[in-house]
Amino acid sequence: MFLLDSHCDAPSMLLKGADFSKIVRDGHVDYPRMKKGGVDASFFAIYTSNEISADEATRRALQMIAKVYDSVENNSDKVALATSVAEAKKNKRKGLISIFMGMENGAPIQKDLSLLRLFHRMGVRYMTLTHNGDNEICDSAATENKRWGGLSPFGVEVVKEMNRLGMIIDVSHISDMSFYDVLSHSEHPVVATHSCCRALCNHYRNMSDEMIEALAERGGVIQINFYPAFLDERYKEVLPSYKRIVDHIDHVVDLVGVEHVGLGSDFDGIEICPAGLEDVSKMQKIIIELRKRGYSEHQIDLIAGENFLRVMNNVIK
Repeated sequence: MFLLDSHCDAPSMLLKGADFSKIVRDGHVDYPRMKKGGVDASFFAIYTSNEISADEATRRALQMIAKVYDSVENNSDKVALATSVAEAKKNKRKGLISIFMGMENGAPIQKDLSLLRLFHRMGVRYMTLTHNGDNEICDSAATENKRWGGLSPFGVEVVKEMNRLGMIIDVSHISDMSFYDVLSHSEHPVVATHSCCRALCNHYRNMSDEMIEALAERGGVIQINFYPAFLDERYKEVLPSYKRIVDHIDHVVDLVGVEHVGLGSDFDGIEICPAGLEDVSKMQKIIIELRKRGYSEHQIDLIAGENFLRVMNNVIK
């Protein structure tokens, strides 16, 4: 099995001075707990808010990338950077956890494709086009009055350039119209690195069945988010357990098959976690629950990471 978490906000903790060589008491993730949880690879999210200026977003993204590089270098006995599936598999054979980087919000590229190319050279292998606000690329799921009605003209250029570079397009956080625009312009499969099913929890950040079907038809994957607000509308009354994550997995499997779902925790980017899955050390509980529900070992391998790795192999050059 290769267990991959496609979205973790650990760089935000590194920017605050967290030392991942030991247990980080006020966070969900660190290297000892990743090892205990059996995690083989994690995409560390280079996150910037839509509320800051473009220049500030670029600077913050550079600082976060620098912190990731420093943390990996200082813990070379535990982790290693990766930019491809082959590198990640090689790291696993060496007993090392792979740290990938994904950019959450395209604001740091401003309106300049050369900056997109630069971040790709630095090791960023996917980009979430926006976050909780409309930007120069597309509209967000979170905004009421949309700026573009989908992708902007520059956003179309971004999609095409990401295809050319071999960079994965992440449709989490973007509006429904932006999502369909991405599918119409992308030549490669796209992913939702940390989203849930709207049919089980009617939240604008979640994906409708029609969206999941369209994603799957193009070979993409939805990675289920652990945030209780996206798992169950009643989360304020009764905190959902980690088993609710598997309910969302079940829904995707029933809808489009086992080849199009995985795990994207959003650890360190969420303020509360599902009951029983308070941090990354407890990730194996999901695997155990999948076995209890009758999934075969091959199916569990797909959900745990191989589905996302397939998309990576299809897109990353």
